[in-house]
Amino acid sequence: MLRYAAIDIGSNAVRLLIADISRTEGGYTFKKNTLVRVPLRLGDDAFLDQHISDRKVEDLVKTMIAFKNLMDVYHVSKYLACATSAMREAENGGEVIKKVKKMADLDLEIIEGQREANIIYSNHIEENLDAKRSYLYIDVGGGSTELSVFVNKMPVASKSFDIGTIRILDNQDKDETWESMKQWVKENTKSLKNVAGIGTGGNINKLFRMSDEKDGMPLSFIKLKGLYNQLNSHSLKERIGVFGLNPDRADVIIPACEIYITLMKWTGIKQIYVPKVGMVDGIINLLIEENLVDL
Repeated sequence: MLRYAAIDIGSNAVRLLIADISRTEGGYTFKKNTLVRVPLRLGDDAFLDQHISDRKVEDLVKTMIAFKNLMDVYHVSKYLACATSAMREAENGGEVIKKVKKMADLDLEIIEGQREANIIYSNHIEENLDAKRSYLYIDVGGGSTELSVFVNKMPVASKSFDIGTIRILDNQDKDETWESMKQWVKENTKSLKNVAGIGTGGNINKLFRMSDEKDGMPLSFIKLKGLYNQLNSHSLKERIGVFGLNPDRADVIIPACEIYITLMKWTGIKQIYVPKVGMVDGIINLLIEENLVDL
């Protein structure tokens, strides 16, 4: 069995996906074998101090050693490890990468916002889109939001903005960044009719599950706003107890809602589709595309 691994070092959590690769009539596909998520919250250090603390570096190194051991046990043949917004902003990001290489023997890559967006596109969600509609693709992370406009199943514009859930919780989101995002969205969707949303990321996936919508059906703006009001009317402790949210999900889900709702308001989007894909799925798809010759 051929296995690839994807590591996503985000601002809120660090994820490892080990996937089984198999041949199909049309090419290759993968099945998720093992998914591990560790809520390290690197963004708290990076966005407030522009530096990742010794304690968090130590936790990251331990996590990477554990991931490397798992990859060895599963006989992973190829992997790609990407660090996003938090590591981009940390002045000691380069030192952290060297330490991970020395202690865990893993190569990490700090990626820019556009490469992050491109990796997410590797999920090829456009194959399932309705060619008659235009879409705003929204991927909300801890440190940044990646936006893309799809017309006729093709991305026509994309941009990354420094607005994310951890950044908002830490009051590190800037008014001018919100305004810049608003202008970009309005400029790139003003000539389009019947625009729908596509949302990816852990928070929108959780919100979709909470909505009880059937898989493949869109989540309406009204239902999303209702969920937000319901969650926001409870304290953090109650969101954990009443809704069964993990502690590291119970706080970020509120600013995530605010980002999605705001973007939908700006564009008049009434429905958002939630495919069950994220950064790690995109990395696996990218590895498959880059290694077709070897498969």
